[in-house]
Amino acid sequence: MLKLDILVLAVHPDDAELGCGGTIAKHVAMGHKVGIVDLTRGELGTRGSAEIRDEEAAGAGKILGLVVRENLGIPDGFFENTKEYQLKVIAAIRKFQPDIVITNAYYDRHPDHGRANQLVEAATFLSGLRKIETLQNGEPQAPWRPKQVLHFIQDNYIQPDIVIDVTDYWDKKMASIFAYGSQFYNPEWNENEPQTYISSPQFTAVVEGRGREFGKAIGTKFAEGFTSRKILGVDSLMDLR
Repeated sequence: MLKLDILVLAVHPDDAELGCGGTIAKHVAMGHKVGIVDLTRGELGTRGSAEIRDEEAAGAGKILGLVVRENLGIPDGFFENTKEYQLKVIAAIRKFQPDIVITNAYYDRHPDHGRANQLVEAATFLSGLRKIETLQNGEPQAPWRPKQVLHFIQDNYIQPDIVIDVTDYWDKKMASIFAYGSQFYNPEWNENEPQTYISSPQFTAVVEGRGREFGKAIGTKFAEGFTSRKILGVDSLMDLR
């Protein structure tokens, strides 16, 4: 069994890179085991295809140093917070037994983001109930509930509950984002492809601006923000910035 310290459950390939790529790279450098399970293949995206995004996700994962990246194959755009999809997410949580789960924002410009948040929140709780049965390779899985569930902040601004200094890992975050050449600004991408909200250079400038904004709040160059439905605590006031 591969036990993870951090599991990112994000609805689209590239959501994790945009929302917490720096945090992933930082914790990998600290020696933690981090993985991503994408809920969908992003097959409804205007540019590229599911197959292209599969390849891009694998490349981005190598840049970040993931120990595993998988995809649940839930339908893009039309999924709901149902038992069927909860069980898929529960099985992934039990498979990797993460201490921390990170998922999509509470709400956002893209409706999939908020619905994924609700789906993962439900699944992380239900995953700890022993009477809910799931299988891995035909064998029953043990119940597992992560210690903490965090939500990254996406296009819409949400006041973070905690921010993490990712200054030393910002370049790696951006490299992982640009690994999705079909989705983000890329002068070499097929000129006949339609331009989208996220394919313009202005979009990645906004990503940088958000990182600088959160960094400024704690006196660093770049940071990433997270929210939590659970009150967060520290052992000592001296841990505060």
